[in-house]
Parts: sequence; structure tokens; C-alpha cells
Amino acid sequence: RNVVQMPIDYQVIVLDMPTNEAVTVNEDGSYTIFINARLNREQQLMSYYHAMKHIAGEDFDKENVQEIEKEAHC
Repeated sequence: RNVVQMPIDYQVIVLDMPTNEAVTVNEDGSYTIFINARLNREQQLMSYYHAMKHIAGEDFDKENVQEIEKEAHC
């Protein structure tokens, strides 16, 4: 079975912030990923991949935060 994946429209902003990453859903359906500038390059990439896993998993349509994080770390 062929699975067609739609491209994900997103932008990444690197800035000083209190958490490793954050993601917002924009009005147009795109996403903005915020990455902490104080992290080293490897940590920034891990934070980026973590955020993308949430986006690809359509986690923003789910309600149980604990379950979302549990699935994202598998």
C-alpha cells in the first residue's frame, strides 16, 4: 500500500527561551518551531526532531499531554 505524505509547512526560530523547544500552530495551518539558542548544536537538533515528531504525529489534535509525550519519546 502506498502512503502519500503531505509536506509540512513550518519555520524554525532559534532564540533564548526557558524550555528546549516549543511549537505553535499558526492560523494558516503551518507550524512555528522555537528552539532554545542556549542549547548546543546536538541538543538543538534533538529538540527539532522532537518537535517534528509531535507535528508529524498530529499531536496538536490530541488532548492527553502525558500520553502525547509518552508516545513522542518511544
